[in-house]
Amino acid sequence: MATLDDIAKLAGVSATTVSRVINNYGSLSEKTKTKVFEAMRELNYQPNSLARSLKGKKTQLIGVILPGVSNPFFGQMVQEIEDQLFKKGFRIILCNAGSDAEKERDYLRMLMANRVDGIIAGSHNLGIEEYQKVGLPIISFDRYLSGEIPIVSSDNYHGGQLAAQALIRSGSKNLQIITGANHPNSPTNARLTGFKDELAKSDLDFDVMEISFSATPNIKGLKIKELLLKQKVDGIFCTDDLTALLVIQQAKALGMRVPEDVKLVGYDGTNFIQSYHPELTTVMQPISDIVMVMIDLLLKRVDNHDCHLEDNYVLPVKLITGETTA
Repeated sequence: MATLDDIAKLAGVSATTVSRVINNYGSLSEKTKTKVFEAMRELNYQPNSLARSLKGKKTQLIGVILPGVSNPFFGQMVQEIEDQLFKKGFRIILCNAGSDAEKERDYLRMLMANRVDGIIAGSHNLGIEEYQKVGLPIISFDRYLSGEIPIVSSDNYHGGQLAAQALIRSGSKNLQIITGANHPNSPTNARLTGFKDELAKSDLDFDVMEISFSATPNIKGLKIKELLLKQKVDGIFCTDDLTALLVIQQAKALGMRVPEDVKLVGYDGTNFIQSYHPELTTVMQPISDIVMVMIDLLLKRVDNHDCHLEDNYVLPVKLITGETTA
C-alpha cells in the first residue's frame, strides 16, 4: 500500500511537502499540488486521518463489493456476511458496484482510505487492474480478479449437469440455456459447460441466449418473449432464478403452460425462491457455507498476508425439484 514517501518519490518532492498538500497547510504552488495529486492518483492513495492514526492496527472493518442487493441471492449473501463477521467482532462497509467499473474503482480507493482489514469482492465488472495493486487481503466470490486472489464458488459445472439431467428426465428435446455474459476466466462459465457436456451424453443439442446481468427485467422479458415466439423450445435452463421467473411470466402471457409446454430449471435456490416460488425447479447454491469459507480464508490472510491459499475453493450444489419439471 502506498505511503507518503512513495508519493513524495513519484512527485519529486519531500514527504513533508506531500503532508502539507494533503492537509492544505502552508503556501504551496499549484504546480506542486498538481504533481502530488497526480502521484496520489497513480498510486491509488487516498488520505484518511483515521486511517493514519490507526497505522499498524486492525480496524475490524471488512469491505464487501457486490453488484447490488436487489437480487435475492446477493441480498441473502450480504446478510450472511454481516451476521457471520459480526459474531467475529468485525463490521462491514457495503459497496454496491452495479455494472459500473469506475464506481467500483472509486469504492476500492475508498476502502483503502478507510484501511479496511480485507475485502470480499463479487462484482460483475471485469478488467479492474486496481485489484492487483490494492495491497489488501481479498477473497473473490465466483469471479476471476487476479492470479493472486483466491476464488470461492459453488460447483458451477455440476450445477449445469444437474439442470441438464432434470430437463432430460422431464422429456425435453428442444433445449435452451439463458445465461449471463460468459467472460473469459469466469467460474460461472462452467454452468454452460456442464450443461453442454451432460446433453452431449444423450446426443441432445441446445441453443444459447446471453442476456447481461445488468439488463432490466423489461429488456430481459422482451428477449425471452422473442425466444418463446420464434423457437420451438420445450426445456429451458436459466443460470439464475429471477430470469427463470421471467420465463414463467412471459410463457403465461403467451398462453404457454409450464411445465406442460415448456419445462424450466433455475439456479441459485435462495430462501426467497424456496419460500415464495417453491414451484421452480432450481440448483441451490449453499450461500451460508460459501460465506463461511470466504470469511475463514480472508481472516487467515488478515492475520498473515503471506499465508498460502489455494486458487479455487468449490462447494457442492444440489437440485431442488419443483413443479416446473414435472
